[in-house]
Amino acid sequence: MESRWDPDSVVVERFCSLMQAGSSVRAAAVSVGLPHSVAYRLARQLDVEVRRYRVTSSEGSERISQLWVAGWALMDIARQCKVNSSVVYRIGIELGLWKRNPHGRRAAATTRRCGYLQLRVNALGRKDAASVCGINQRDALDIDKGLIKLGRQRVAFEPDGPDKALYNRLMQVLEYVDGRQSLPIAIVPQARIDQRISPRYLSIEERELISDVHHQGVGVRAIARRLNRSPGTISKELRRNQDDFGLYLPTHAHRKSVLRRFRPKKRKIDSVPALWPTVMDMLREKLSPEQIAGRLRKDHPGDDTMHVCTETIYQALFFQAKGELKKEIASCLRQGRTVRKPRGQRIARNRFIDPMVMISDRPAEVEDRAVPGHWEGDLILGKGNKSAIGTLVERTTRYVMLLHLPDSHDAVAVRNALVKAIGTLPNHLKGSLTWDQGSEMAGHKSFSVATDCPVYFCDPGSPWQRGTNENTNGLLRQYFPKGTDLSVHTEHDLEFVAMQLNRRPRKTLDFDTPAERMAALLGLSEI
Repeated sequence: MESRWDPDSVVVERFCSLMQAGSSVRAAAVSVGLPHSVAYRLARQLDVEVRRYRVTSSEGSERISQLWVAGWALMDIARQCKVNSSVVYRIGIELGLWKRNPHGRRAAATTRRCGYLQLRVNALGRKDAASVCGINQRDALDIDKGLIKLGRQRVAFEPDGPDKALYNRLMQVLEYVDGRQSLPIAIVPQARIDQRISPRYLSIEERELISDVHHQGVGVRAIARRLNRSPGTISKELRRNQDDFGLYLPTHAHRKSVLRRFRPKKRKIDSVPALWPTVMDMLREKLSPEQIAGRLRKDHPGDDTMHVCTETIYQALFFQAKGELKKEIASCLRQGRTVRKPRGQRIARNRFIDPMVMISDRPAEVEDRAVPGHWEGDLILGKGNKSAIGTLVERTTRYVMLLHLPDSHDAVAVRNALVKAIGTLPNHLKGSLTWDQGSEMAGHKSFSVATDCPVYFCDPGSPWQRGTNENTNGLLRQYFPKGTDLSVHTEHDLEFVAMQLNRRPRKTLDFDTPAERMAALLGLSEI
């Protein structure tokens, strides 16, 4: 059957006639209704000569040559003559006005970066250096960080060409961090030393005064009062900026401080060869970053190079989590996350028809847990979010009640379950209920009317505002694992689990049980 991809003999003959008459492949393809790829395939099969124009005309080629000789830039010539830049590039090479870089495009990029970095090292800010070099500030930030954007991600830039050594040297200057790079302090440019950036930073005159009075035996607090500075500033200055012999010399200290201000700073975990493998080995043993940081300080008390803070470990993990390494890191981390969970405040919006009362308007007596009867609630969800169990925790006693939601966890089902659970309590234990802004609480007003229990809502994305409930949900996952169908559990099952938690001694209750504390409130011997 005839198709555009398999034309019949009549179409092929018309195509050949047009080609022999001097038409181009594309023009002939349009005339007979063939795709360009099919037309080129036919031209090759039939051995038809294909016209290839490098420029529109000899006049165009001559015009491009004239602009090259006049010193125009390649892209400006292409725009002026309305031709592809590859045409201008070819003519420039033929004229000897454009020399191929033997090292390729990375060498040219390395040279451009060196020009920018030299301005940065000589005390020019990022914005001004970017303006001088004709690059935007986003690219300038990438150069400062030693990165290059490839597709949708940024990776480390690998220098090449004759300026490779210069690039590495300039990046070392910018990456200097005290104790992590073996660079001489003399490399700091004099202009950068003399520049007074802000009154926040100690000047060379202040450091000379610190040196003089410190050698006279004056204490840190007395020096701080004399300079109108914080005692912590003086203490850190004397501790961090000593020379190799433990002496505080003002000129040496000022150079050291200026050099430390260079950005970006290379992460310590990347600077010490033995540190990252040690961290990865401990991660494979299921230690958390906080445990790793603490253990390294204990195992290497006199070796600062093997000390690293928790945040540095997290940043290194999130930055390097790509490919197979991403899977390995995810298996080592307790939560399995390889990206940082956003913690910023979101813009408040109206979730429900009935206005919400936010947690910021909750009485202070609820916050300090002084008065019992205030509850926190949430849902724990099953596989595919298709099943759920409601959880209620009393803030003072940590007493738990579970809501049976076998058929649905929409607003109506949750409202009815809450009314049933709260209705079993005496009035003095119906103080308030704190919940997140989930859609299951759309009926919060009718719940408050039915139970006389006000509802307060947390800010979006702020589960720590219901910390007691979140902690309890973690304990409940021991009985109701994630990814399981929660609708199979009966109401009797939920009562049994709640009883188990309520009879568990809690450290925060001085090892009393929630059931004992609740029984005391109700005046009962036991619950």
